[in-house]
Amino acid sequence: MDSITTDRLILRAFRDKDAYRVQELAGNKRISDMATNIPYPYSNDLALKWIGTHNELYKTGKGYIFAITISSTNELVGAISITDIKNHTAMLGYWIGFEYWNQGYCTEACKALISFAKNNLNLTTINAEHIISNISSGKVLRKCGFRQIDKNEQKIKYTLPLPPKA
Repeated sequence: MDSITTDRLILRAFRDKDAYRVQELAGNKRISDMATNIPYPYSNDLALKWIGTHNELYKTGKGYIFAITISSTNELVGAISITDIKNHTAMLGYWIGFEYWNQGYCTEACKALISFAKNNLNLTTINAEHIISNISSGKVLRKCGFRQIDKNEQKIKYTLPLPPKA
């Protein structure tokens, strides 16, 4: 899987040796409280098992999961993914370590992954969702062009129609 480069970030495949850093970042209660699918506590074994699922998703074309790293330091700060790919539709998901919040990394990574999806995945729609209390995630999605399509007591759902490939 190729990496994706932005002004400040490199989105790259996860490696087994990233498991400790994933556990350290995703294991923060603030992250699990804001995410729809990150349990607390989050163990190294769970991180390693999660990383172990990525290659099969990539090989089957069902998902692309990238480590978000800062290009100047190679520091892993979060994760971003396009998964559940079927019928030209996919789901966008991401999380970022607490100490990296409000620095624009999620927006930058999302825009880069959306561009990757437009150019490489033949998608017509990308969907996303966040829990109600995660207001910052909604801001990221709106900055990236998503529009809200549904809201219930737990989640807000968004969609981003993609123009046909020229």
